[in-house]
Order: sequence, then C-alpha cells, then structure tokens
Amino acid sequence: QVQLVESGGGLVQAGGSLRLSCTASATIFSFNAMTWYRQAPGKQRELVATIATGGSTMYADSVKGRFTISRDNAKNTVYLQMNSLQPEDTAVYYCNKPPGAYYWAWGQGTQVTVSS
Repeated sequence: QVQLVESGGGLVQAGGSLRLSCTASATIFSFNAMTWYRQAPGKQRELVATIATGGSTMYADSVKGRFTISRDNAKNTVYLQMNSLQPEDTAVYYCNKPPGAYYWAWGQGTQVTVSS
C-alpha cells in the first residue's frame, strides 16, 4: 500500500505564500496523475489541482492564477505552490490520485490557515 505524506502547511497572513509537498512511498507514483484536494471545516473535500504524468495541469477556478502544481518523479513528490493566499483557502490539504481512480490510503494532510 502506498503511503502519502503531506507537509508544508502553516499559518500565513492574507496575501502570503506557502509551498506544500506530498511524498509517496513508492516509485509507482511516477505512473499516476496526482491531485491536491482540500477540506475546510464543515465542508466536503474539493479538488484543487491535478497534474498528469506528462506534466499537464488543471486547476479549480478558485485557485487558477494563484496556485501552481508541479511534480518531481525522481523524488516521488508533488508540490503545490500557493501565492496570494486568502482566508477562504484555509483548509486541510491532501494529495491523492484524481477523482474516479482507486485512491491510495489518505495521508494525514497538512493544515493551511490564512489570517485576514
């Protein structure tokens, strides 16, 4: 079973930046598209950004132009660079396969808190 470990979250003021990382425990990572999700208190988990094995990307409208997803297959790691953070970006952020795929076990996530 592949294990996912997210890191890089923290407390930041509105307008600030954070870079999240998600590392997988197996090289099978490089053969899969990867997605960042987030879940705010009292809300359902939502898709933030996806990167395909070839590097093409897609973003939720709410983060387009502010967030950038990237991957380093040699390190089994996917990143999420988050700029111009807003209080509504406050959530626990997770990575996994895209929706519709057979998910790996969810990691513990990383908390992002944006103060106004």
